[in-house]
Amino acid sequence: MGHVAHDTRVGAGLLVALGAAFSFGMSGAWARGLIDAGWTPGAAVTARVWVAALVLLVPTILALRGRWSVLRRNAGMVIGYGLLAVTATQLFYFQAVAVMDVGIALLVEYTAPIAVVLWLWLRRGEKPTRRSILGAVIAFAGLVLMLDILTGARVDAAGILWSLGAMVGAATYFVLSAREDTGMPPIVLAGSGLLLGAIGLTVAGLTGVLPMAFTFGEVAYRFGTVPWFVPVLAIGLLATALAYVLGIASTRMLGSRLASFVALAEVVAALLFGWMLLGQLPEPLQLLGAALVLAGVVVVKLGEPAVAEEEPLPVPV
Repeated sequence: MGHVAHDTRVGAGLLVALGAAFSFGMSGAWARGLIDAGWTPGAAVTARVWVAALVLLVPTILALRGRWSVLRRNAGMVIGYGLLAVTATQLFYFQAVAVMDVGIALLVEYTAPIAVVLWLWLRRGEKPTRRSILGAVIAFAGLVLMLDILTGARVDAAGILWSLGAMVGAATYFVLSAREDTGMPPIVLAGSGLLLGAIGLTVAGLTGVLPMAFTFGEVAYRFGTVPWFVPVLAIGLLATALAYVLGIASTRMLGSRLASFVALAEVVAALLFGWMLLGQLPEPLQLLGAALVLAGVVVVKLGEPAVAEEEPLPVPV
């Protein structure tokens, strides 16, 4: 019975993880339309996070009734989640898509599974296998091709650095989301982290640290133009509120390693939305590099031995 229950949990987790990946994947294309219309990346990500935080505020409060001590006990984790997994990841990613294609920026970010493996090695002493190391080498080779370095094309250094910053935030997201020993429901971690991130972004904007500029006209996409609030609601409701709740739930069901692997479906979703909304498609050499990046990450994941971290921890009563 235990084996059947485990298989059912993994199967459900895979479906939830794919839903999260599809939701996250649409954010870059919608945001690029706003940025091209005159929004700064900081303004786009602040609007996105505030919409999601407000949507999840009431469900978060209801889930915390009689359990406020859980939030106080995990204050450090919530702060880290809000600043790194939410604020830094989304802001750095939007800064990247402002100067480079959505799919390319996301592929750089989604070398995060390799960062997760390295973190578990340094933190827990879980040394990667030879297959994992081989996968990292393959992914790096693909990254070189994807960035079109070999043909002498100009590489936007700022875009790469922003994407790598988003990668660190994404790795933090997977590691923190996998923790089941906190007693925090997924919606509480998502809602509190998003609210903290929204407040932090607003303070940064008001103090001039984060440039903010908004426009309230039509936003152009491949299929035509829409009012400004359409992409704002799309990235706030679907690509943030829904995506974070599904992402945390699936990571707890699958563990950080497997969840970060399944989340690579977001790359495919981002390429799809980048083509549908913006008409962006990578060059053939970049597509080959993208395939190598994905293959390398897959090899890394397959090379990792099953460990106790993958098993769900009991939730304290």
